Amino acid sequence: MKKYLPVALAALVAASLLSACGGSAKESGSSATPSGTGGTFPVTVEHKYGKTEVKKEPVRVVTLGLSDQDTVLALGIKPVGVVDWFKESPYGKWPWAKPLWGDTVPTIVGERDDYQVEKILTLKPDLIIAQYSGMKKDQYETLSKIAPVVAQSAKHDDYAAPWQEMTRNIGKALGRETKVNELITAIEKRFADVRTAHPEFAKQTAVVAESYEPGKYSVFSPTDPKTLFLKEMGFQHSEAVGKLAGTQSFADIGTERLDLLDVDRLLWVIDDPDAEKRIKEDPVYAKLKVVTAGRAVFVPYTEPPAGAALAFNTVLSIPYGIDQLVPLLTK
Repeated sequence: MKKYLPVALAALVAASLLSACGGSAKESGSSATPSGTGGTFPVTVEHKYGKTEVKKEPVRVVTLGLSDQDTVLALGIKPVGVVDWFKESPYGKWPWAKPLWGDTVPTIVGERDDYQVEKILTLKPDLIIAQYSGMKKDQYETLSKIAPVVAQSAKHDDYAAPWQEMTRNIGKALGRETKVNELITAIEKRFADVRTAHPEFAKQTAVVAESYEPGKYSVFSPTDPKTLFLKEMGFQHSEAVGKLAGTQSFADIGTERLDLLDVDRLLWVIDDPDAEKRIKEDPVYAKLKVVTAGRAVFVPYTEPPAGAALAFNTVLSIPYGIDQLVPLLTK
């Protein structure tokens, strides 16, 4: 990752910005869709590194967070650039987003929080969004020389902002606050309907975990999107896991701390076909009450992408996640 613009690249920025207004989707091979909603500009969005003013309606949007593109898509704009978090270019693959992407394939401008500044520059964006991200200050300053940047929340740790806050920030930056509030209200109703239909969830503590190698496990904190998803369905989070994770989104544990998983409901998210078999073969795990009582559930990240829907936790993925998860938790 280049943290600062090289001299030659910096010389291109001014010219690039002057021509960006006339840039088209065809120039980048991706689709930029004007919203045409008549939002009032300029707007100012507060974030971790200060305030960003968006002077006019954005058309060419680059998203740098794990899930930022979902909200942009839901608001009628196809980002021209995105980052790859799953190392498999899944854009257009996820069932909740595929219809909105259509045949459009955005340019990959980095992997996770490692951004390729040159690629972003060539896309001539008029807005860069990094809500669910760990963007550093030097990255923010560098990218701000290309286009207005709406960075992650100043109110929460990186990756810990509620989906509602991130969604509203994106909606405000795009001049679509009315539409975004309608989307949020609809999703909150979906969660409320689940809580009404299953009041028993409120009496249960739930933990989300994963494992990528024998004897080693990760438990997700109360601020992780997957845990927040369960909380909005009515479940209680584990205070013990929260204390262990601290400000991090997860904590790694060994077999000796599997007692942390012995709660009312245990949700495993896995992407390794052998992971479920390996976990179940751990003799300590097999003796947990949550296991012997049949209250542990295995959810795949990608086939079907129920786990990915929980990780994204967006206005697009949440309905899909609810539809996938409720049947598993009510068997």
